[in-house]
Amino acid sequence: MGIDDKAENTADKVKGQVKEGWGKLTDNERLEAEGKADQAVADVKQAGEKAKDAFK
Repeated sequence: MGIDDKAENTADKVKGQVKEGWGKLTDNERLEAEGKADQAVADVKQAGEKAKDAFK
């Protein structure tokens, strides 16, 4: 997979950070948790991309 996938993963991570921050700001625990989950998913996807690159 290429740069497009890596950019998408980074965008997902930033989206999660924004959600988490907005959740903290508004004292919305559900939104904060969603943001953390989005970041975790993006991190896992990014790790998969790095693993793929290592075996090329």
